[in-house]
Amino acid sequence: MVRVSTLLLMTILAAQAQPPVRQPLTLWYRQPARQWVEALPIGNGRLGGMVFGGVETDHIQFNEETLWTGGPREYQREGAAQYLPQIRQLLVDGKQAEAEKVAQEHFMGKQSNEEGYEQKKTAWLASVRNLTSARANPAATAFDDRAWKTMTVPTADGWEKAGLEGLDGALWFRTSFDLPQAWVGKDVVLDMGRIRDQDFTYLNGELVGSDEGIAKNRRYKIPAAKLHAGKNQLAIQVINLFDKGGFIGVKTSQPTFVVYPEGQQPAEGVPLAKPFKYWVQDETPPASPRYQADYQPFGDLWLQFKNTAPATDYHRELDLMTAISRVTYAANGVNFTREYLVNAPDQVMAVHLTASQPGKIGFEATLNSPHRGASVRKIDDQTIALAVQVRDGALKGESLLHIQTKKGKIAVVGNKLTVSGADEATLYLTAGTNFKNYNDVSGDPATLSQRPLEAIRTKGFDAIKAAHSREYQTYFNTLTLDLGHSANEQLPTDERLQRFEKSPDPALAALYLQYGRYLLISSSRPGTRPGNLQGIWNDLLTPPWGSKYTTNINLEMNYWPAEMLNLSACHEPMFAAIEELAEAGRKTAKAHYNARGWVLHHNTDLWRGTAPINASNHGIWVSGGAWVSHHLWEHYRYTQDRIFLHDRAYPIMKEAARFFVDFLVKDPKTGWLISTPSNSPEHGGLVAGPTMDHQLIRDLVKNCIAASEILGTDAAFRDTLQTMYRQIAPNQIGKRGQLQEWLQDVDDPKDTHRHVSHLWGVHPGTDITWDETPDLMKAARQSLLERGDEGTGWSLAWKINFWARFRDGNHSYNMLKLLFRPAISPEGTTGGGSYPNLFDAHPPFQIDGNFGGSSGIAEMLLQSQGKTIDLLPALPTALPTGFVNGICAQGGFVLNIRWQNGRLSGVEVTSKAGQPCVLRYGDKEARFTTEKGKTYRLNQDLNVL
Repeated sequence: MVRVSTLLLMTILAAQAQPPVRQPLTLWYRQPARQWVEALPIGNGRLGGMVFGGVETDHIQFNEETLWTGGPREYQREGAAQYLPQIRQLLVDGKQAEAEKVAQEHFMGKQSNEEGYEQKKTAWLASVRNLTSARANPAATAFDDRAWKTMTVPTADGWEKAGLEGLDGALWFRTSFDLPQAWVGKDVVLDMGRIRDQDFTYLNGELVGSDEGIAKNRRYKIPAAKLHAGKNQLAIQVINLFDKGGFIGVKTSQPTFVVYPEGQQPAEGVPLAKPFKYWVQDETPPASPRYQADYQPFGDLWLQFKNTAPATDYHRELDLMTAISRVTYAANGVNFTREYLVNAPDQVMAVHLTASQPGKIGFEATLNSPHRGASVRKIDDQTIALAVQVRDGALKGESLLHIQTKKGKIAVVGNKLTVSGADEATLYLTAGTNFKNYNDVSGDPATLSQRPLEAIRTKGFDAIKAAHSREYQTYFNTLTLDLGHSANEQLPTDERLQRFEKSPDPALAALYLQYGRYLLISSSRPGTRPGNLQGIWNDLLTPPWGSKYTTNINLEMNYWPAEMLNLSACHEPMFAAIEELAEAGRKTAKAHYNARGWVLHHNTDLWRGTAPINASNHGIWVSGGAWVSHHLWEHYRYTQDRIFLHDRAYPIMKEAARFFVDFLVKDPKTGWLISTPSNSPEHGGLVAGPTMDHQLIRDLVKNCIAASEILGTDAAFRDTLQTMYRQIAPNQIGKRGQLQEWLQDVDDPKDTHRHVSHLWGVHPGTDITWDETPDLMKAARQSLLERGDEGTGWSLAWKINFWARFRDGNHSYNMLKLLFRPAISPEGTTGGGSYPNLFDAHPPFQIDGNFGGSSGIAEMLLQSQGKTIDLLPALPTALPTGFVNGICAQGGFVLNIRWQNGRLSGVEVTSKAGQPCVLRYGDKEARFTTEKGKTYRLNQDLNVL
């Protein structure tokens, strides 16, 4: 060890002893939220809320994590395994389309409501086509539509965004256009873009076109004989059986909703009159078959304030240090404050209202829900209840709203709670469903919603607030971060986003990382379900991708920050879900592959479906079990918890590996063991031997071997795995020096697909590293260069992590700039970035990008996936000075790292498990033994002090 002078030693120790200066970890805005992606999220892992913060009308949209569509059922298709040899042989023969057709017909999982559905659909469609519920024919030219409502079309996200949330069925639309005299005698084209899902289009009472399918643009040629100069009446019956409905337009530079002469351009045409008149003919179609369930919103809390004067000094914020959202403003000389939180110890959402003068708090509070048939009833003079029932599903819920005041009056008027003349008011919201577990829906929603209220009736808001922040901070305060400062820190968060690309704001990167930690704490706590595609926040009955758990990256990305960013306890809900998935996955493994062990395909839901879903060209992906098992091993590597490894992780990992022992087959061309059928997630269709599968399977097998050695068990099975490991198809370098995505060298250098799945071995895996496989690392880097920097929000986040693993901090930081790109701008929505509330924009919102982005920033500062703990491995020049306290490394270590002028200035390492420690910084390395619970200090040269 190099000797350090006494003065230098004292200086270093003094610097390290200085308490870090906490940054203001607050998202704040000068205006209320106008839309959901501007509202601020609060949550306790089970209950979630989105705070809009309006002055005259405030809105808190809320969720409860177990309210989903569907119910307990079997997802696997019994007998599917008999088609497996045929599918495999078709892929060997190069007949991909034929393989996908057989798989679609015989190999996909079982859907809900599929038995007898076609007969029910046929009968219902015949009924609405026969207009049995209509007094007159809406297609008729002379039909009187004056009583109909109007809708502005197109609605890109379906008619749900036009006030028809949750509506499926048959709707009629009517409009007209004036045919110019010059067009008389000419055939014309009616262009209406895309329609979800089926249309019957009439002109002047006569059917002129009909089609079905979201992908088809409705362009109908209308013969001249069916037209006349002047007004022509258009009527369209739209059939939508599930999910979004209506006219959704089309992404094109040419105008849609237009009539133009055949042979001319749409821009030369006559636009259809907007808005359209519409009438809901029938909203009770038979329940559609669904492969998996959707996460559902629960309800909305509305606060209507009377006699409000124009507000000044408006401020809306989310304080990450306390997990409290706050709104302040002044009106009529009175300062008003509202605080919003979701308390975990007491399981209530609380909204606290105060004013600077007595008697100034007055409002109406209402509850409603987008669920059809939702009802509100009075419980007592201070409490109302909202009851909801999921359509065609097994789940129902109840929410209670209770108000307490200091002075003033409370009353229930017409199912509304009214408060007048109060000094203070506190609203307490609870919610529960009948969900008990994925096989049991015998719970009592009323009990789950009533019990918390009974417990807090005698507590004051201050006590509930203190308990909330105290419990939350046991998670949040485990890590602090400072990445530098700039004048932009004084700006509102939405303005900082607008400026980030061109104006230095390192503190925004630190805020974003801590926001990711906040979101993980708020959506995933021990005893809750794991965070889904939107965490626990969702306002739509038909959310994007069902707001499910997509297991070909998105669920896993949600938990990338958990161990490294000192939130290991927040990983627990994922482990509990994996245990349930292993149970369900055994049935799927047997039915679809006649294999032992368990399998998970690319999506799951509350009911733990594990079978292939949607379409065979992307739904048959077998490696979900391997990927989620990686998280079990990572938790052990970070915590060194042998009990967890023995009791929970290894048994599941072993059974996941056992599936692949039975599933892998020898490729007739190479002799390698390959995964078939499968796909490289959502890219390239059904294939044999995608690279990502083999990386995941090698990772699982390697980790199972290591775990069995640590635990001293299963020697025979370990031998089987070691033999199999050597035979799995290896990573291959293609003709352009790229890492091949498939067995064949068919990568397209112009391909910019959002998934970069074949780089899994770089991150989060360890199959490809600079230390052990530098040639493969270079090939992976070439692949990422070809794929390009652009992408959807979560894809941008993954690329931040990739470039950090490539040790290119500046490129990684450039990806961060793209992730921070405003998704709502004067020019419109971008391809991916961040919404004003810092939610990740796929678009639309997916929370995985928030977690992946947080992970990527951390990967710039610390990496421990190999045999060393690498300090500042990808520090960008934009972050020359800073510190992080509480970041974790594999081996059971917690580190405090400081750097200045782009160079390491010191590090502290606390050993939680007494394992040997190997630190590396550039070309410097330090190896030392550790004792459990002891902290070691090293200087910039990695000399132990």
